[in-house]
Amino acid sequence: MRIVVQKVRLAGTEYRVIRPAGPLRNGALYKAGSHYEMYVDRTDGRRIGTLWLLAARSPRSLVYLPMRATPPVPGIGVDGERPLDLLLAPRTAPLRPSRWKRIRACLRAANAARELHTAGVPERDLPDLDADYVVPDDPKQADEFLLRKDVYAETLLLTGGAAAFREGAKEIFAVTKYGPPRAATSLYIPGACNYHVCRPLYDWGLDPLHMSEWEQLHVEFCPRWTR
Repeated sequence: MRIVVQKVRLAGTEYRVIRPAGPLRNGALYKAGSHYEMYVDRTDGRRIGTLWLLAARSPRSLVYLPMRATPPVPGIGVDGERPLDLLLAPRTAPLRPSRWKRIRACLRAANAARELHTAGVPERDLPDLDADYVVPDDPKQADEFLLRKDVYAETLLLTGGAAAFREGAKEIFAVTKYGPPRAATSLYIPGACNYHVCRPLYDWGLDPLHMSEWEQLHVEFCPRWTR
């Protein structure tokens, strides 16, 4: 896929940022209550999944998905759901969340330098779409599967290891693979169970004793809503 690479220097630190070269027309993210809901069609879902795999392969780069610019998903956003951008930050490229707003402003500046590239990832990077999610017993390996969550400047910031981003990509690609066939899309109802295909990407605070603190990042197939 085509990507744009930009570099921003702030407070003595240089940040390398990867983002898609073209807009995401059918890939959106919303804050809905305590959960985060991502909606994708097949095309943009695969682009987004590829960006998650790039985050796993780019330990010194931030991966930015400007998803607030996506046209609204039909039937979504009427009950207070709030659109968000998404930023994937490997732990080896530490980012203080409070700096993100200034970094984003530098990226958008009219005179900001931009490098256009074609990026690809080998198929072996993608885990088996039907494999169960199993966290290794070894603490160091298990740590690679953890994702830290911050919300700042209308952006969901996810910080984690390569394994966490590969697992997230797996669920996104699974939704694009098993999403409703073309013949079913005329009957699609957002958030309902007819032809519904979705996957959880990550859970925070999933403790039976403290379910009120539970938050989830969830991805749902949605037929193309923008041409």
